[in-house]
Amino acid sequence: MSASVTVLAPATVANVVCGFDVLGFALATPTDTMHLRLTDTPGVTIINEDDYNLPTEPTRNVAGAALLALLREAPAGTGIEVRIQKNIKPGSGIGSSAASAAGAVVGANELLGNPFSQEELVRFAMFGEEVASGVQHADNIAPAIYGGVTLIRATEPKLDIVTLPAPELHVTVVHPQIEVKTSDARQILKKEVLLKDAIRQWGNVGGLVAGLLKGDYDLIGRSLEDVIIEPVRSILIPGFAAVKEQSRLAGALGGGISGSGPSIFMLSRTEETAQAVAQAMQQIYSDLGIDFHTYVTRISPGGVRVVPTQQLHSNAVL
Repeated sequence: MSASVTVLAPATVANVVCGFDVLGFALATPTDTMHLRLTDTPGVTIINEDDYNLPTEPTRNVAGAALLALLREAPAGTGIEVRIQKNIKPGSGIGSSAASAAGAVVGANELLGNPFSQEELVRFAMFGEEVASGVQHADNIAPAIYGGVTLIRATEPKLDIVTLPAPELHVTVVHPQIEVKTSDARQILKKEVLLKDAIRQWGNVGGLVAGLLKGDYDLIGRSLEDVIIEPVRSILIPGFAAVKEQSRLAGALGGGISGSGPSIFMLSRTEETAQAVAQAMQQIYSDLGIDFHTYVTRISPGGVRVVPTQQLHSNAVL
């Protein structure tokens, strides 16, 4: 057991266009920084070290809710304090809540001598996602903990998480400075879909998974199509259609809404292409007069990292 620990929790992209609630991947940057320590006071103490004014009551904080779930299966009387420096802006659509929840449980597990498996940590962290969106989903949580690309084959009756190898992929993200709440983005979704649309979506999910496994960039690009969720959610994001079109012209394989938005991500084979895609995105939002942040990164093979203090580095807020 450790008395204290520091973790870096990664941003993530969920849904990955056609894989609503079942596919996600971890980003190399940005990351949240979290410091955890054992305390003599049972329960969870939350301390924010940023300016987002997130709740510190554990039941209303995503990290707190995840830790409370973990403590229900930890030794009685365990107390944990967590200090959170968020570099992943809440509401950005790149897994800010998942980073907090995943970082908290991975850090707590390290403090306790790693008694819990990665699957159990995902289960605990999903309680944090329920605080954020009202639903226990794992498509951000799983890649945040496992790293790389993950497939959530099932959450009921038990979690079934599949890690997927992937070729080198560079990721460009643009975050227009507008707000899209996850709960609101879920409420506008259709409750029923046409069979022909479902069949097309299943084909795209299968094609995307096959493309990742085979390292087939062309198949990955062809499969980055969403005929069910994106047509509805994209109306909440100004400039979305232009970003997709211009990114493709700049050489991107494809992409779409990151999570519930408003961020948009694009995948590219090379960093050079990813940078060109970033320039295209920047031009669109500059022309629209909407403030934005862009980031060029890659799919990270690792999830939450436990790090010595001297290895800490600053991360730009996305």
